[in-house]
Amino acid sequence: MKHRLVFTTKKLARMLLLLLGVSLVTFALMNVSPLDPLQTNVGQVALGTMSEEQVEKLEAYWGADTPPITRYLGWLGGVLRGDLGTSLLYRQPVWDVVCEKLLSSLWLLVISWLLSGIFGVALGAVAGAARGRWPDRLIRGYCLLISSTPAFWLALILLLVFSVWLGWLPIGLSVPIGMEASAVTAADRLRHAILPALTLSITGVANIALHTREKMVDVLASDHVLFAKAQGGSSWAIVLRHGLRGVALPAITLQFASVSEIIGGSVMVEQVFSYPGLGQAAVTAGLGSDLPLLMGITLLSSLIVFGGNLTADLLYGVVDPKIRRRAAGK
Repeated sequence: MKHRLVFTTKKLARMLLLLLGVSLVTFALMNVSPLDPLQTNVGQVALGTMSEEQVEKLEAYWGADTPPITRYLGWLGGVLRGDLGTSLLYRQPVWDVVCEKLLSSLWLLVISWLLSGIFGVALGAVAGAARGRWPDRLIRGYCLLISSTPAFWLALILLLVFSVWLGWLPIGLSVPIGMEASAVTAADRLRHAILPALTLSITGVANIALHTREKMVDVLASDHVLFAKAQGGSSWAIVLRHGLRGVALPAITLQFASVSEIIGGSVMVEQVFSYPGLGQAAVTAGLGSDLPLLMGITLLSSLIVFGGNLTADLLYGVVDPKIRRRAAGK
């Protein structure tokens, strides 16, 4: 138990340093952005009709008259006190906006994460077990095709087929149009999340399946598997008993590493489906120069990704007793 506590403490300290680095990079990129917050949000024509006092008030509101280092240190001090600031576009606390958008995106993020992991491992295991035969060639061809397909293009195709042509699913948004929030059911939210989640799942399957296939091929070529075959074990029984056990650790790594791909892909997918989630809020904050909101979204997304990697590291000892005993011995 002690070694797990020490390991977790080191990982958390490293995560804090990484979060600091992410915040610095995000802040620097926003400051070198060619977008002028006043022209972007007010307009050049409106600025030309304003007095100097009004322009100065707007510059103070958007922070255009404050040195970058002062703005960053002020933001960092607020974060250390538990205050992420106030969104300049939504005029609400950043924490409230981020939580609202995250809850809206949670449906499609969790569904797509689970589906991509399940189907990715299953397809990779089948391809590795059928190496060189038609199932392997079919699965590899599918994965290579999907890997080279942009997520937004696939989203447009699914939207065109299932929403426009067939009319089976909603064309966009996260809830039915014109319905009060109190009347929206979980089934309504799930129905609106099907197409975005399906898009993210399809694009996320390829990477997991290809890596799982390679690991399955290595496991099935190992000595203990050859010994099991010599004893007369059936091919699929060997795959289920030895193959899946051998790919368990890589599958865990790939599954939790795919969190970053799911979050990154949701930015484009939510734009296509007009889904008011975290990805669309990030695009809005970036184009609208809403620095506090963009910093808050970036920190939360990074925290989720780092938390997923930490969870994967902790699960290694649960899945593989040898890792647990080796860590305890050290």
